[in-house]
Amino acid sequence: MSRVAAVPAHQLSDARTAVRERAPLVQCLTNSVVQTISANVLLAAGAAPAMVDSVEESAAFAAVASAVLVNVGTIDGVRASAMHVAAAAARAAGRPWVLDPVAVGGLPLRTRVARELLEHRPAVVRGNASEVLGLAGAGTGGRGVDSTAGAEEAVAAARELSARTGGAVAVSGEVDVLVAGGRTVRLAGGSPLLTRTTGAGCALGALAAAYAAVTDDPLVAAAAAHAHVGLAAERAAAVAAGPGTFATAWVDALDAVDGPALAAALGDGRLR
Repeated sequence: MSRVAAVPAHQLSDARTAVRERAPLVQCLTNSVVQTISANVLLAAGAAPAMVDSVEESAAFAAVASAVLVNVGTIDGVRASAMHVAAAAARAAGRPWVLDPVAVGGLPLRTRVARELLEHRPAVVRGNASEVLGLAGAGTGGRGVDSTAGAEEAVAAARELSARTGGAVAVSGEVDVLVAGGRTVRLAGGSPLLTRTTGAGCALGALAAAYAAVTDDPLVAAAAAHAHVGLAAERAAAVAAGPGTFATAWVDALDAVDGPALAAALGDGRLR
């Protein structure tokens, strides 16, 4: 069944234009492996990254940032504390924040912390199917950061998480599935080379935070970020010789994709 009306294409393209015009400041408490690519992706999109993740500063910065990303990819007790205070401060200040539950379900610390963070009501939860299932308590995680489930298998878990947070839940897959309340969006496109690029999924979480800063609808934010990443990946794959050149071309393409380009691409059936 088509669900295009749940998120009209023009709202996604308008959000793309707004990110470029408003340059939202995104605080990233993220995986230490992906800080550089996350920052570069935000800059290419027109946002401003800030890797402020200390316990002493994260709450104060979250209160003034446009949006916050919390990614549990590399976590310990100190980082967990910083994530808690940042998420709490963002919610108290009315700032949207995004939870990326990297490898949740298979390891106890990150699973406990990510589930606790749900109490602060993220605007968007973004992960692969195994991570979403693990976060909802409906699975035991994937193969490290790789999913062993398909996106459609996680739809019920995504809806349950959306009901708990009041926000959107985005499940990455060959066709991405995004839910918020009773609305569902499916997005086709992208490139398999994204899965061979370190930090592409984590950078998508950062980009979702940038989009959440410029729209009041979390589903629009999540869908716009996914559509932007997917279209840029297709453009990059068309000129890349392999994963290395793809990563560079992808950042360039993220910069080149503007609102009109996104609107044109969404008219070819990828949004449903």
